[in-house]
Amino acid sequence: MNKTVALVSLAATLAVAAVLWGLPRGPEPLPLPPPPVSTGSGALTMTARLSHPAILPGQNEVFVTVDVTGVEVPGARRSPVNLALVIDRSSSMSGYKLQQARQAARHLVGQLGPDDRLALVHYGSDVQSLPSLAATPDNRERMLQYIDGIWDDGGTNIGAGLQMARARVAEARTSSSINRIILLSDGQPTEGMAEPEDLIRLVRDLRAEGITVSAIGVGTDFDEDLMQGFAEYGAGAYGFLEDASQLASLFQRDLRQASTSVARGVRLSFTLPESVRLEGVLGYHFQQQGRRVTVPLPDFSSGQMERVVAHVTVSAGSEGALDVAGVTLEYQDLREGAPARHDTRLQAHVTSQPQEVTARQDKDATVYATRALSAQNLERSMEAISAGRRKEAMGYVRQNQALLQQAGLVASPAAVAADLAEQEEVLRDYEGADDAEAVGIAVKRTKRKSLKGFGRLGSTY
Repeated sequence: MNKTVALVSLAATLAVAAVLWGLPRGPEPLPLPPPPVSTGSGALTMTARLSHPAILPGQNEVFVTVDVTGVEVPGARRSPVNLALVIDRSSSMSGYKLQQARQAARHLVGQLGPDDRLALVHYGSDVQSLPSLAATPDNRERMLQYIDGIWDDGGTNIGAGLQMARARVAEARTSSSINRIILLSDGQPTEGMAEPEDLIRLVRDLRAEGITVSAIGVGTDFDEDLMQGFAEYGAGAYGFLEDASQLASLFQRDLRQASTSVARGVRLSFTLPESVRLEGVLGYHFQQQGRRVTVPLPDFSSGQMERVVAHVTVSAGSEGALDVAGVTLEYQDLREGAPARHDTRLQAHVTSQPQEVTARQDKDATVYATRALSAQNLERSMEAISAGRRKEAMGYVRQNQALLQQAGLVASPAAVAADLAEQEEVLRDYEGADDAEAVGIAVKRTKRKSLKGFGRLGSTY
């Protein structure tokens, strides 16, 4: 990104944020913001809100925020899973990382019961596997022996590893099984299917077959955008680990998420009237057909929450109620074994009183939208620091500090205190990024922060 483009993007963000924060408050008492709209009694609930429930005649920048939450199932027996664990054993994994990967895989085996199934796949230039087995005591011992025999060798053939996992999961699946692949890699594809577009297409095919893909990157050399794309298109989770010793806890977390799944095939849609124009869905891929915008979401486990922030421009006329968006949540309810759908409608009140716009501004939605705007800046900062433009990268982070401080004036300083602390952490990472490894760590830490800022809360480890 050149300097002119960077300055234009900064100015655009500040212009949107100026509207987001609202106008000066008047002294007279005015109506409070309406409560957010919640709906859903199945496996998922959604809570929708507008950053500005009151708007002025003319053009208005508004943010639509939707929280989707999986139902809590306390004390419920977890569902059996049909897993394939795919371990990168390329030469770059030699030594400590592969040792920890084997230890984590052993820990995962210990978490499984006789109703679960596990296939073990490992790849370098070639790919080898242990076919899916029920996790009986005898088979668990066989799995452990197989894990101990995994040694580093060759390049990084991620595509072959995923294809083998696909076959092993397919061999063991049943009509009711929860099918999941957990991919672990510390590098970028160097052999076999090496183009990101081809690998993403493979993961999308896996998802279409009912197989969820989670991707865990270790170290500083893996492609964080590719691995996050695997998780997004595979409807699973993305994780980054600086230290391979943390692998066991992440494998355990992914197993828990898979085995407490309550919904799959989740889609959130916005239907926009003619007076509303979509500017973007912050941090998510989406499809738009006419006035309908659809956002694919991950599979949901018990208690999992994901947030979607959409940026729209609303053209308002005379005073009164104005439709801003119809919101629809569709999914397969795994508890009921049936499709489910929840609908709601969001309206804004058009007023000629600027004080009412400010008084009715939704404080929480303002913070959520500011986090998503900040996440966009973090992605720009990652591009800049990767290209060696440290000053530009730090400028984006300092802009985020200003954005969050202003949001704190609308909500409260406490509401953004943790966000500001995270921005300070990013600045420290960038200040200390004096070699390629330090830059890689800074980029991957920032990637994780940006995903959470966009609202990928339960699907980012």
